[in-house]
Amino acid sequence: MARVTEPELLAIWRPLAGGGLEEGWRSIAMAEYGCCRVRAARRFPGNEEALLVGFPSLKLPTQNQLPQGRGFRVERVNLGDAGRDLGWLSLVRQPAGSLELFAKMVADVLASLEECAQAGEEVIFQRYLGRIRAWQDFMRKGRDGLSPEEELGLIGELEFLTQLLGENVPLYTAVDSWKGPLDGLHDYELGNGSIEIKTTTATEGFPAKIDSLEQLDDSLRCPLYLGGVRLQLSEDGFTLPQQIARLREEMKSDPEAIRYFENALLHAGYLDAHAELYTRPFLLAELTIHRVGEGFPRLTPFNVALGILRVRYEIDLGLVQSEKTGIKAVLQEIGVF
Repeated sequence: MARVTEPELLAIWRPLAGGGLEEGWRSIAMAEYGCCRVRAARRFPGNEEALLVGFPSLKLPTQNQLPQGRGFRVERVNLGDAGRDLGWLSLVRQPAGSLELFAKMVADVLASLEECAQAGEEVIFQRYLGRIRAWQDFMRKGRDGLSPEEELGLIGELEFLTQLLGENVPLYTAVDSWKGPLDGLHDYELGNGSIEIKTTTATEGFPAKIDSLEQLDDSLRCPLYLGGVRLQLSEDGFTLPQQIARLREEMKSDPEAIRYFENALLHAGYLDAHAELYTRPFLLAELTIHRVGEGFPRLTPFNVALGILRVRYEIDLGLVQSEKTGIKAVLQEIGVF
């Protein structure tokens, strides 16, 4: 079936509006994805727009295990005779939530379900909740778009992903290693090592913010590298949306890679609807990679005074004297090749 657009969703929800119900659901069948059923709905008495997905045999989570976000909630639903003995989960707009943003979310969730329509019920269920959780993260991080600093950081992480693909790291292996948007301790976990990426446009020095005592602790994951991506503003460069479009094109032959990539972008706070906000074109000026180990300037749980629990600090990579290494050597050392 053709993918449902946001205007189509609004048109489907519109005739379901109105009074007549003190409490309950008014819904209409929309689609079938394998053994699962999808209905567009409104919940009364609030008259709130909703998406209902029915599962034939899964034991659904309890309410406190379901994701909730700004502007939406997820609930278990009993549709009675209309439910055809399915277990239903609703995605419902909260009264204060933006209808426009909720329609984007529902269209995106439906597109994600369509991609796995031929998979089993468990896969569809996990995709449904997983995509909602990605939106939950998006609502927390980037509902109004990324800040200039967040935009720069994302560009730097994507530049490193581009470098990995340029070294012929398999598509899914490369994108699956990108853990930064998923609140990973390090931006990339690849092979048996990790790479943390810091990005700057400074022409002198290289200020790098370190977020915790654990971030440069190589006892947690070894070998550990700190990569410095220096960018410059240039008409020959690429904006954030252009960089993302290039990577999408490169990944289109691997549906699982592109699925993970889109999920990571959403967790990072990026939405195509905000593309017009990101107009700065960046060009890679320099990529340096340092091995983090003995002699590297850092604070860890083992070299600070007893009683210090949390630290955020800044180092200048331009002054670091440790030996630099190339990306090929890094990939060999962590066992990718």
